[in-house]
This record gives sequence, structure tokens and C-alpha cells, in this order.
Amino acid sequence: MAQVPIMNIMNSMVPISRFNKGEASKIFDEVETSGAKIVVKNNQPACVLISPAQYESLMEMLSDSILYTEAEKRMAANDDSKNLSRESVMKELGITQEELDDVDVEIE
Repeated sequence: MAQVPIMNIMNSMVPISRFNKGEASKIFDEVETSGAKIVVKNNQPACVLISPAQYESLMEMLSDSILYTEAEKRMAANDDSKNLSRESVMKELGITQEELDDVDVEIE
């Protein structure tokens, strides 16, 4: 894990009293311009503020990680002797390579 300079942590801390003073809008602007903020209440971290884009990115990474872990489990439990070749599946389904070449597929 990368080391985070102590000044970066200190600059990201926001006392909850700033919210009580009506500075929420300014704090939200700071999150957008300089990144995450740690809201401190009674000298303890109470929450972390991040932009919606950062949140979405984190949720996508978490989802990808969960799917990757599940795929690894399934691959480890797979019995290769029961696998079918691509060619045998296409033959069984009556699909030709030319038919597949004519299909446009968009992958996210």
C-alpha cells in the first residue's frame, strides 16, 4: 500500500463544526477540487466525503473485484473433463463462423 504524506491527511480533515457554521457548500466545492475529505467529530473520523464520480468508480471496482473472486472460485471448481470445445458447441447448435462474423456485439 502506498504511503500517504501526513500533510495530505491533515489537509483532508474537516471538523464537523464547519458544517454547523454553514460552510457545507464550500466543503463540497473542496471535495470536487481537491478530493476526499474526512469529517471529524469529537476528534474521531465520522465520515468520508467523496465526489459522486469517485463513489461510482469505487463501487465499480468493488463489483469487479467481487465478480473476479467468484470467477476464480468457479474456475478452481471446474471439471475440465466436462468442458465442450467451441467447435462442438457450434456444431450442436447449428451455428457457423460466418453467422457469427455477421453479428455486431458491443461490450462495455
